[in-house]
Parts: sequence; structure tokens; C-alpha cells
Amino acid sequence: MTESEPVPVDPDVDLHVPSERAELRPSPIPVLSAISAGGVLGALARYGLSAAWPHPADGFPWATFVINVTGCLLIGVLMVIVTEVATGRPLLRPFAGVGVLGGYTTFSTYVVDVQRAAGAGAPWVALAYLSLTLVTALPAVWCGTAVTRAAVGRRRRAEAL
Repeated sequence: MTESEPVPVDPDVDLHVPSERAELRPSPIPVLSAISAGGVLGALARYGLSAAWPHPADGFPWATFVINVTGCLLIGVLMVIVTEVATGRPLLRPFAGVGVLGGYTTFSTYVVDVQRAAGAGAPWVALAYLSLTLVTALPAVWCGTAVTRAAVGRRRRAEAL
């Protein structure tokens, strides 16, 4: 074997046999564990806010609205952190993005709340909630991204001095 030839990770693995190549794949357990742990934290936070701020079927679901808009803001923050600040942390995005924010935000409940309000005879509440969430959630992502990017830029400029 010459120096230019790659040394196999496991000499018992024949890379030409597909079933043996699978032995070299990384384990999904760290990523799944990070997602699970984050999901528990996000779901608990969402449940706590929903329990503290209940609403009647025909009322505006403020808890779900606040949860989804703040979740959108935080996803903007997270994307800047993951792509520009903490680039060498492979479990940060699965933990915080998929896990925490995936467990925290609840756009399926958003749809159910719209349907419940309309079914309870409050179509204007349903329409307002439907519209207001769309009008605020997307700008919240942009705002989270812009503010975090500006803060990161200021920090880098201060460190350069």
C-alpha cells in the first residue's frame, strides 16, 4: 500500500459490498437524542404558556399567536447563529431548531383554533387570527435574522478593535 492510497477505516469492511458499507455510516442516535431533548423543552414551554393563557372557543387565541410569532422570531435568530456564529456545532440546529422550536411552535393548533373560532360563530375572530398570524410571523423571522445579524456584526467589529 502506498502513501497516496486511503487506509480503510475497518479492514474487515469491503466497500464494494453495499451491506458492509452501511457499517461506516454515522449513528443517528446523537441527532435523534438532541431533537428529542429539545422537543421536550419546547413542548413544555408551549404547554406552560397555553395553560397560563387559556381562551374560549370563540375568543382570540393569544397564547398560540404569541407562541408562533415568538417561535418565528427565534428561528430567525437561530439561523444566523447556526450559519454565522456557531458553525462547528452539528447538534445545535437539530436541538434548538427541530427540537426546541419544533416542539414550541404549533401551527397545527393555529389551524385548529381558526376552525374552532369559525365553528363557534366568530368568523371575524377566525379571519383576524388567520390574517394577523401571517402578517406577523413572516416579518418576525426577518426581524430575528436582521437584529441578530446586526448584533453579530457589532460584536465582531468590537472584537476587531
